[in-house]
Amino acid sequence: MRLLIFVLATSLFASCGENETPLTEQEKFTRIYDNTKFNIAFQPIDVRQTPDGGYLILASRTLTESNFSGIYLMKVDAFGSFVSELEVDPTFVNPIGPLMEQNGTYFFFCMTAIGLQAQLMPVTPAGTLETPIAVNGVAYPAAAAADGNGFILLSYDNVNKESVVSVLNAGGSVTRSQGFSIGAGDAVEEPIINHFLRTGRIFPFQVGRIPGGSYYFNGFYNYTFSLVFTNLSGPDPQGVLQGQQDDGGINSITLLTGNRFALSRFNFGANFFLPGQNIATSGIASSSDLGGYPLPELVAQAPVKILRTFSGTTERVIYGSHTRSRQILLYSYDPAGAAFLRSKYLGFANPFEFANLTETREGGLAVVGTTYVAGRFPRICLFKIPSGEFTELIR
Repeated sequence: MRLLIFVLATSLFASCGENETPLTEQEKFTRIYDNTKFNIAFQPIDVRQTPDGGYLILASRTLTESNFSGIYLMKVDAFGSFVSELEVDPTFVNPIGPLMEQNGTYFFFCMTAIGLQAQLMPVTPAGTLETPIAVNGVAYPAAAAADGNGFILLSYDNVNKESVVSVLNAGGSVTRSQGFSIGAGDAVEEPIINHFLRTGRIFPFQVGRIPGGSYYFNGFYNYTFSLVFTNLSGPDPQGVLQGQQDDGGINSITLLTGNRFALSRFNFGANFFLPGQNIATSGIASSSDLGGYPLPELVAQAPVKILRTFSGTTERVIYGSHTRSRQILLYSYDPAGAAFLRSKYLGFANPFEFANLTETREGGLAVVGTTYVAGRFPRICLFKIPSGEFTELIR
């Protein structure tokens, strides 16, 4: 399968004064990766810069032989030019991010199409897949995070009707695990299964740990999509930040320090940002009581990712999402005072949707998303934002 690359953002060279150096194509670009398979949709999940200066992109793809999403890996060079692609064998489905680097190898989770068993997938910086590692006793992986030299995995146990948090070592073996009841009845399970089949709403499942402290997951517990804190010592959580069944809750969370987080939340279609929020990890509270900055320009229940970064030694957070007019939008905040700083729009002409972002070693940003070629075909797009523009965004 051949990929064609379209260069859209032609402002590769900024207007310069006498002492300014023009931007090179490696410092700033926009790429769209077209595809001749018009019956296949590609939905990016994550992007990471590799040691050679290029980028590794993890995405899902539609499969004709399965109701689950297939796996797609693409490698591009430092200029965003296509290098290689891998359509992973459809016996493996449901890729979840992020791409997690451990000792020079990148990892992500997926599951088998038959048996639904979770798999830890190692990927080289060149974008080639190494031998998959079965995660025994775990099905329906939903979210993952790195934890030192190991991993934390959130999954769904469809037999016991539980959200399950598992701690894995570097070899993919489960060392600790605890399940949390989603509640009885088929109605509460239905949106979860529809999430995996991509026939319903895609939920912002997430999992992580406060260093040296509690684990947390963003998922279903006791009939409600909630942020749950636990020490994994039993089925009763330490703390719960409840949503509104599946109509409200947290849709992105990034740890700052201690019990202080950068959050975003949704509530019946509305979106709110909380760039510096203290959260009690014990007791029961409601996410709708947190307030936050309303974002009416975002699509209903917008996908959001949060990047913690620094302007010099000053902490900053960047929120990525997309607008009702189908542009990718980056917002920067000072979490110390929860103050809005600046915003930046990406994309024009075609509809664009945000997927994820990462800092580059050159001091810039790489942003991956979806665009629709001819308004119809979902394709991967990649933006490289140079260090000067990134500095201006967060100063």
